[in-house]
Amino acid sequence: MFEAHTETQFEEIIKANPEFRRLYHHHKELDKKVMDAELGVLPIDDVTLTQMKREKLAAKDRLIRMYDTL
Repeated sequence: MFEAHTETQFEEIIKANPEFRRLYHHHKELDKKVMDAELGVLPIDDVTLTQMKREKLAAKDRLIRMYDTL
């Protein structure tokens, strides 16, 4: 998601901004759940999976906007 930036820059933002850190961890958690659901490891219905994907995308968009302004 932030491949164009150095890992050091990214780590500094994670340490300095609690909202960014919280949202980043939430996105990672959703990413893992979506992947598990798609692999069949996490049994959830299609509606819930779709909602999780939308929430994950919204979190990613917000993270990118936050990162660009910091």
